Amino acid sequence: MSHRARGTLSAALTVLACLLAPVGALAAWATYEIADRTRYEAVMAPLAADPAVREALADAVATGILREVRVGPPLRRPLRDFTHDAARSFTRTEAFRTAWHLANRAAHDAVLTAVREEGAYGGSRGAGGDTGGGGEARAVTLDLAPVGERVKRQLVRDHVPFAHRIPVAHTEVEVLSATELTQLRKGYRVLEIAAFWLPVGALALAAGGILLATQRRRAVCATGLGTALGGALLGVAVALGRHLTLADLPPDVSPAAAGAVYDALTATLRTVTWWLLALGATVAATAWLTGHLARLRRASATPPPTPTEEPTRARA
Repeated sequence: MSHRARGTLSAALTVLACLLAPVGALAAWATYEIADRTRYEAVMAPLAADPAVREALADAVATGILREVRVGPPLRRPLRDFTHDAARSFTRTEAFRTAWHLANRAAHDAVLTAVREEGAYGGSRGAGGDTGGGGEARAVTLDLAPVGERVKRQLVRDHVPFAHRIPVAHTEVEVLSATELTQLRKGYRVLEIAAFWLPVGALALAAGGILLATQRRRAVCATGLGTALGGALLGVAVALGRHLTLADLPPDVSPAAAGAVYDALTATLRTVTWWLLALGATVAATAWLTGHLARLRRASATPPPTPTEEPTRARA
């Protein structure tokens, strides 16, 4: 193979490797963190203490309770105030953290059941998730009924009028719309395969590009720069995804709470972004520096050219 062909093939392999690196990181994140129950629960658990999340859930629970209450105008305002205060107070208790954990686990199981087993969903409304039934995809929701039941008990303990008559309905927060579920179902199998093979393929392509290169140190430097650029693109994708997610929220969803959830779920991706940037920059800088030092050593080892005497000009 000619030097030119080797250089062209090496450059192509390097470009492919650098493009696959951020895509592989995204696929691995979706498969090994978001789709893993233990890791997902570890990510979501701290959000039970987030002020924006607590406020959004308290408002949702209180609104759901008040929607089912029929009282006269004199009692409507006091009942609303008591209900909101009780809901906010409940979000600061250990019982709320337990309810949050169980509801998230149920919603996570419902989503995975929906995307993995097309036409055979088993989400239970009482358990906290609902994926519908039959062959038609439906939205996956987070059921706040257990939280509402606990708030009702607290209202009864506080002697709020008619609190014992409050019916606890299934107050649901949509986790995944039907359209998003259909899209996820189509791509989930591809993600499971890509999560392993894309990172492996990126490493193999990078190694092949370096081995084929006629100037390997330069190829290593290019691979490092490409990896850093891939990390930057991944960071841009995460930031753009956050912007689009918050811009497309329903009017009854708190942007602050949605932002907190998005940031928690993508924390690993942001960490990978910085690792790719740091690794790529370090490899590129090391390759350039060693090449520069090698050139300096060769230049110092080369003896200086012997000066040649200028021919004397003949005197006129």
